[in-house]
Amino acid sequence: MNTPRIRVGIDVGGTFTDAVAVDATSLELLGQVKVPTSHHHEDGVAHGIVEALDRLLEQTGCAPTDVAFLAHGTTQATNALLEGDVATVGLIGIGAGPSAVFTRRLASFGKLELAPGKRLPLAYAHVADPDDAAAVRRAVEQLKDGQSEGGGAQVLVASQPFSVDRPEGERAVLDAARPYGLPMTAAHEITSLYGLHKRTRTAVVNAAILPRMLATADLVDASITKAGVTAPLMVMRCDGGVMALDEMRRRPLLTVLSGPAAGVAGALMQERVSEGAFLETGGTSTDISVVRRGKVAVRHATVLGKTSYLNALDVRTVGVGGGSMVRIGDDGRVTGVGPRSAHIAGLPYACFASPGQLRDAKVDTVRPMDGDPADYVVIDAAGGRFALTMTCAANAVGRVPEGDFARCDPSSARAAIAPLAAVLGTDVATAATRILDAGVAQVKTVVDAMIRDYRLDKDTAVLVGGGGGAASVTPHLARTSGIEGRIARHNEVISPIGVALALVREQVERIVPGASQEQILAVRGEAERAVVAQGAAAEGVEVEVTVDPQTSTVRAVATGATELRTQDRSHRADDTERLRAAAASLKADPAAVHVLAGTTAHTVYGTRTHRRLRKALRPVRIVDMDGVVRHHAADAHVESTTVAGAPEVLARLVGESTSYGDGGVRAPALRLLLGSRIADLSGVLDPQPLLALAQSELRTRAADEPVVAVLEVRS
Repeated sequence: MNTPRIRVGIDVGGTFTDAVAVDATSLELLGQVKVPTSHHHEDGVAHGIVEALDRLLEQTGCAPTDVAFLAHGTTQATNALLEGDVATVGLIGIGAGPSAVFTRRLASFGKLELAPGKRLPLAYAHVADPDDAAAVRRAVEQLKDGQSEGGGAQVLVASQPFSVDRPEGERAVLDAARPYGLPMTAAHEITSLYGLHKRTRTAVVNAAILPRMLATADLVDASITKAGVTAPLMVMRCDGGVMALDEMRRRPLLTVLSGPAAGVAGALMQERVSEGAFLETGGTSTDISVVRRGKVAVRHATVLGKTSYLNALDVRTVGVGGGSMVRIGDDGRVTGVGPRSAHIAGLPYACFASPGQLRDAKVDTVRPMDGDPADYVVIDAAGGRFALTMTCAANAVGRVPEGDFARCDPSSARAAIAPLAAVLGTDVATAATRILDAGVAQVKTVVDAMIRDYRLDKDTAVLVGGGGGAASVTPHLARTSGIEGRIARHNEVISPIGVALALVREQVERIVPGASQEQILAVRGEAERAVVAQGAAAEGVEVEVTVDPQTSTVRAVATGATELRTQDRSHRADDTERLRAAAASLKADPAAVHVLAGTTAHTVYGTRTHRRLRKALRPVRIVDMDGVVRHHAADAHVESTTVAGAPEVLARLVGESTSYGDGGVRAPALRLLLGSRIADLSGVLDPQPLLALAQSELRTRAADEPVVAVLEVRS
C-alpha cells in the first residue's frame, strides 16, 4: 500500500508539545500525538519535537522521507522575554554631531523591564565614524569586557539614524566586528521603517533572544536531519505564516506571539473562514482574532510595554476559558466567571466526576490564590472538592457536541450544577445558562469591539471556536449574539493543524514619499523573491500590495506554499450548493441570485437591491469550488475578459470608476480572478500603479486565459 505524503505541524507549548500529520493532497488529518514539552532535557525543546515526530510517523505508518513539509511553532521567544531569560546586548550607536545626540539616547533601553525587578541587560558604546575600523574594534572590546549589569555583551546591534536609506554605516560596523565571533544584527535589517528609537528598540529585543534561539534552531535542525527528514524545516511566525529556519535565525522576534497565530492559520486553511472571528479557548483564557476578507488582521505589536515594528496577529485575550470558575455574590447571584481557573485552584472539574463522587454535594466558596476574593464556587461532595466551570455549564445545557474534547456525561454535568441551582433558587438549565451568560458577556464585549474596529460584515461573519475549551464559549456566544457560529473540526489540535497548513509569508515595508509605480513594483518584487528564496513555489506566490498615502508606506505581503497544492478532494460543491451558499450570504431567495462571471476556481454571484429607492446596488459574492464565500461586496461591478484583452478593459474600468475630490484621487478597489487565485489589488489608490500591478499579475499568463475583474467604487 502506498503511504501518503504528509505535512507535519508541531506546536511547542509551555506544558505539552502537540503534533499532527495532514495528508499533503487532501489536507485531511491523519494522526495526532501529544508529548510533554522537554524544557529540561539537554537538547531542550528539540528533544520533544523529535519525540513527537517519531511517534507521529509510527502512528501513521509513514517514513521520514514521506514528510513533504515540516513546521513547528514555539513559545520559547515569548517565554524568554516574559521570564527575562535573555542575552546581554551590546548596542553600538553610530553618529557624529547632532546625530550623536540621538544615538546616545538609545542607551536608555537598558531600563526596559522584562519581568518584575529584571531589566534588559544592555551595554552601550558609541562610534562617531563607522568606517574607522579601529574605533569599532575598541567599542566591541569595551562591550565584551562587561559594561552592563548582565556582564559582557553576548550579541551586537549596530544602529545609525537614517540607516533605512543609508545602511552602509551599520554594515561597516558589523564587518569590523565580525572577527569577534558574536551574533550580530543591524537595525535596518529588522525593519525598513523610519523612527530611530522604535527601529532600534525592535532590533535590540530581537538581539536579546538571538543566541538562545540560534542554539535551539541548530539543535532542532540537526535532530530533524538525523531523523531522516529531507523536507526543509519551517518555523511559525507571529503573523500567521511560516518562515525558513535561516530567516528565523536572523529575525527570531518574528516567533514572539506566534502561538495564537497558529490557531487562526488553522481556521483560515482548514475551516476556510473568509470573514469573522476566531476564538481559541483553553482552560483559562480565550484568544480572539479577526479574519477579514480572507486575511488575518495584523498590526504592530506591543513588546515589553512599548510599541514595536513587529507585525503580529491582532489578538485580544479574555480571562475566560473552559476551566474558568464560577463566582457568586453575597446576594446569591452569579456575579462573574474567572479569571481563576480550576487548574490554578488545583481542583478537578465537577462535571467529570462520577454520580457517586457527587453524592451529598454542597456549595462552598474559596480563594483560589492568596489575595483573591473568597467568592469562587466549589462543590464539596462524597468524592472530594470540585470546581464548577464553564465546561460544566456548557455540558449541562447540551452545548458540547458528541466526540468533543470537553464532552462529559450530561447527567454528571447536571448533577454538578444542581447544588448551585438550589442556592440560586432556580432549575439546573437556568443556573447553567446564567454561568454561560456571565462568562460569554466578557468575550462578547471584545468580539463586538473587534467587529467594529475592522468593520466586519455581520451578515457574512462567522464565529469559529478552536482549542480544547471551544464548546464552553463559542456556541453560547453565537446564540446570544445572533452571529453564525461553529466549532472547528479537530478543535483541540487546531494550532498544530494551522502550523502544518500555513503558507510561507514575508512582509516588506518601505517609506517612499510619492512612490512611483516602478518603486511600488520593486517592493512587490522584493517580497515575492523573499518567499521564493524560503522555499515557496514561484508559480503559486500571491502578493498583496498596500500603499498608504498618509504615511507614505508601501507594504507588500507575499504568501506561497512550499509545493503547489493540487487537492484531489472527494467532494466539490456542485452548482446548486454554490448557489445556495451565495444566496445564504446575500440573504436572498436563490431564484433572485444570478451567475455574473466565473473562472475554473471561482464563481461570481450577484443580486440587485435598492437603497432609499434611488441608487441601485449590486451585492456580489465570490464562491470557490468548495462552496465557501471567499469575498463579498455590498456594491460591485463585474466584468469578464481574457489576459490579452485585460489591459484595455482594466484601463477603461479604472478610468470610469476612479473618484476625485478633496481627499485626492481614489481608484476603485480591484480584485482579479485568475486561474485558482483572487489577486487582491484593493490596497492601491493611485490608478497608474494599480494598472501596473494588474499587468504584473497577468504577465506570465496565457493570452486566452479568462480574467474576471471585480471593482468597488470608493466614495
